[in-house]
Amino acid sequence: MTGGYWLGVDLGGTKILSGLFDDGLKLLARSKQPTAADAGPAAVFGRIVQGVDAVIREANVDPSQIRGMCLGVPGQIEIGTTRVRFAPNLEWRDVDLQPFMPANWMWPLVVENDVRMGTYGEFAHGAARGARNVLGVFVGTGVGGGFILNGDLYTGFNGHAGEIGHLILHWRKGTTLESIAGRKYIMKRAAEILSDAPKRVRKEWKNVDLNGVRSSQLADYYQKDDPVAVQLVDDSARALGAAIGGVVNLLSPEVIVIGGGVTGALGDTFIERIWEIAQRYTLPGAANGVRCVPAALADDSGIVGCAAYAKAHAPLRAAVVA
Repeated sequence: MTGGYWLGVDLGGTKILSGLFDDGLKLLARSKQPTAADAGPAAVFGRIVQGVDAVIREANVDPSQIRGMCLGVPGQIEIGTTRVRFAPNLEWRDVDLQPFMPANWMWPLVVENDVRMGTYGEFAHGAARGARNVLGVFVGTGVGGGFILNGDLYTGFNGHAGEIGHLILHWRKGTTLESIAGRKYIMKRAAEILSDAPKRVRKEWKNVDLNGVRSSQLADYYQKDDPVAVQLVDDSARALGAAIGGVVNLLSPEVIVIGGGVTGALGDTFIERIWEIAQRYTLPGAANGVRCVPAALADDSGIVGCAAYAKAHAPLRAAVVA
């Protein structure tokens, strides 16, 4: 499908980003709303509607010219439908979004996983543009991922492909990658370490709400060589490296894109450390020519990916609201 405009919406645990794109996927308007997940699915979708209305108004586009929309949701999706099976950060289980859609939305809608859409954005217009086999790993509150195999998004048999954060790294304990590398879990581990740390170390973290620490704060402590932050970040890099090395052996991507809030705050040295560790676990020659790069689109990878995916797939997988 060609001509017209495309909507991409990235639904996060704390914020909703909306973007309106032309047919060449140039961003024409962008909007941000707070998610306010505590208010429930209907209220959250109301904020999605606000964001969509805002970008349409800003770009002064006739809604009848919109050809499709994709919504990226942080959770498990029932592929080909508008149903969200489970979105832990939103506390949603078996939520069908179709009843919340306004009657005047006449365009096709695709609902997909948010991190898969971030990966698709980097594949279509970001750091992995031109590649056909891509692994995306996004490290933020949790750890998510996506695969592009042979030039298209791979969702797998039951639609769960890409959940790299749930790889088990310690089979006896059931330790997942996310429980070591996701910011939410990093700070839980910080509390455990600090409870038994020397007084001089605990003093540096005094009056810090560990539950509210942002990625930038963690990076600040790390840059200051705080021993707790150094241990946590290095453990995260080692866990990510081990997991990525295993995936390189399994799927042989040509590009690995690493993004997310934690990655963005810690910078290129964090990615270099991850890739250094990953190559220790790859088979001889498996990493030859493979590029491990930072995400290029920053916060916009999700909305770009959603718009690009809507353009490529909406006619086939859309749930049209009459």
